[in-house]
Amino acid sequence: MDSIIWEEMKAIDANCAQLGLLPIQLMENAGCSISRAIRDHFSGGKILLIAGRGNNGGDACVAARHLCQFPQFQVNVILLGNAASIRTEEAKRNFALLRHCQTNSINEITDSGDVKLSDLINSSDIIVDGILGTGMTGKIRELEASAIDLINLSGKYVISIDVPSGTIDANNELVKCVKADTTITFHKMKKELNTPMMSCYTGEVRIEDIGVCAHAESFIGIGNLRSLNTRSHDSHKGQAGRILIIGGGAYSGAPALTALAALRTGADIVTVAAPSNVAGIIASFSPDLIVRCLSDQRLCIEDIPLISRLAHQHDVIVMGMGLGNGEEVIETVRSIIPMCKKLVIDADALSALENADSGASEIVITPHVREFARIRKMETAVDLNKRIEEVMIFSKEKKLVTLLKGVVDIISDGRKVLLNRTGNAGMSVGGTGDVLAGITGALLATNTPMKAAACAAYINGAAGDLAFKENGYGLLATDIIDKITDVMRE
Repeated sequence: MDSIIWEEMKAIDANCAQLGLLPIQLMENAGCSISRAIRDHFSGGKILLIAGRGNNGGDACVAARHLCQFPQFQVNVILLGNAASIRTEEAKRNFALLRHCQTNSINEITDSGDVKLSDLINSSDIIVDGILGTGMTGKIRELEASAIDLINLSGKYVISIDVPSGTIDANNELVKCVKADTTITFHKMKKELNTPMMSCYTGEVRIEDIGVCAHAESFIGIGNLRSLNTRSHDSHKGQAGRILIIGGGAYSGAPALTALAALRTGADIVTVAAPSNVAGIIASFSPDLIVRCLSDQRLCIEDIPLISRLAHQHDVIVMGMGLGNGEEVIETVRSIIPMCKKLVIDADALSALENADSGASEIVITPHVREFARIRKMETAVDLNKRIEEVMIFSKEKKLVTLLKGVVDIISDGRKVLLNRTGNAGMSVGGTGDVLAGITGALLATNTPMKAAACAAYINGAAGDLAFKENGYGLLATDIIDKITDVMRE
């Protein structure tokens, strides 16, 4: 069964909104599907829908509105809290609409000692749990805690929305949770519901379609960016990533662009290890760059001791930009790969991938179509679906993440695929791939390779789109760097 994690579902919801499918539409579809599932299973009865103050509660309110249309159901609603404290506009609106429906009762309960809470639970045939959503941790507040206890003691048939309401502690153990007979989740099965810990509480899991846009899942969007790990307010220097750029020799601008892009993306420290003939030039690009001079005018075997020391001092290595493709350069790159914990390989360094011992490294490669054809030793398909298949097969065989640059970027770890369509024809200017490598490296410091590569592709293209609005076909790679923070603030 195809399944996703809740974090992915949250990203899909946000991507739907970006595409124009609003949260209130998804809430309407979710609530309608809950009503339909209840009518499929029961011929009638007293139904109590218990709503929390988040979107799960909003789903319950929509379900209540739909169920009111069927006289065989007597519908009661409890809001745990008062209407003014409902946290989202969508849930607030759907709770207000219940005033115009033929419910038996609508109750705002703010005290766990209110006898209406226990009376309504004990007098119902079916209880719908819309109390808490996903991702709850720590101690449950008293009103919600009492409601969960009363539900579990009632002996009634319980339907949970999306996930049984509960919370986990610091040891990832459930400390309090609704024990449901049925759990209705949306769009796809959630992997978390299949864990031994949760399966004791979910009962039968029913998956309901809510009209999610296909592109919200297959194409990277703002929701994916919001799932990125970000620094906390009390973080200190180095916690957001130390990035080592190995590049230059044949060219000087490429590694400088990569380094500046990594800094703009949020890396704390960026060091450039560059051959002696370009090290000074790269240092002159910005005082923010730390530059270490290598031994010769091209990367060579004699540089391995220094690179080894630097590799241990950095979280991610980004390698290849402007190195040149001489035989000794490639052999040296091949020797460096096993030293890396996390690695982004771009441009000239891609040739070293063959026969390299990658060990347990987390590797992202960022080839364009011609480079991808070269390292695979075969032509790359023009057809998008065929190209996706090729990227998946290659990524699985090499045990890495491939970010294949193109009109539509293809990102795969060999198991799943994401696509990116941000970017424009003005980005054919030199240096945009170097910027992408720097963004990828910075994100890889604190995120998984797949997430880092996917979000890097989106950020690079979206920054390029902003730059194109100002500069048209005269945009430069440095213009894209200047727009990175604008995209990441969305």
